[in-house]
Amino acid sequence: MNRKSRIILGIDPGTVIMGFSIIQTNGNQIEMLEMDVLKLNGKKDMFERLGIINQTIQQLIDTYHPDAMAIEAPFFGKNVQSMLKLGRAQGVAIAVAMSNQIEVAEYSPKKVKQSITGNGNATKEQIWKMLNSIMRLKNTIKYFDASDALAVAVCHQFNGHGITVPKSAPKKKSSKKTSSWAAFVQQHPERIAKK
Repeated sequence: MNRKSRIILGIDPGTVIMGFSIIQTNGNQIEMLEMDVLKLNGKKDMFERLGIINQTIQQLIDTYHPDAMAIEAPFFGKNVQSMLKLGRAQGVAIAVAMSNQIEVAEYSPKKVKQSITGNGNATKEQIWKMLNSIMRLKNTIKYFDASDALAVAVCHQFNGHGITVPKSAPKKKSSKKTSSWAAFVQQHPERIAKK
């Protein structure tokens, strides 16, 4: 079966460092066309930085004409100010893609890690190593924001277009687990409240 070639823009949003990547897919083949970061001066006005993000993403769209944009969702757990800034950067990126009628998909960091390595808790180094294996990259990595953007683009391809996702080893079933409430009650009669 011959699948149409697609170009996917991957974005790891940020207001100081934004990772981006472009991949081209053809069936099960994935080729990286570009991967880099946009470094912004943290002392510049926030709106000026958002404008630069807008321009950069528009230039990538004008150059590569992607069919889809995959963006990493903000990681919850940072402070509120960081989340607001990250949300703004993500919103600008999504708005640029939508204004160009480009399909947009958002993936949580855990989903990206699971898709690439089979482990939702993989380190950035493990993700980079697996990306190298998938695409036979020879690049060295200076900023993991760039490889995160590459990972989210590859994750989109794996999740939306029928490519086999690397799987982790099946988990062994615990003998303590029960398959129903009836079995649980039978195994643990002391936990049942009596009236």
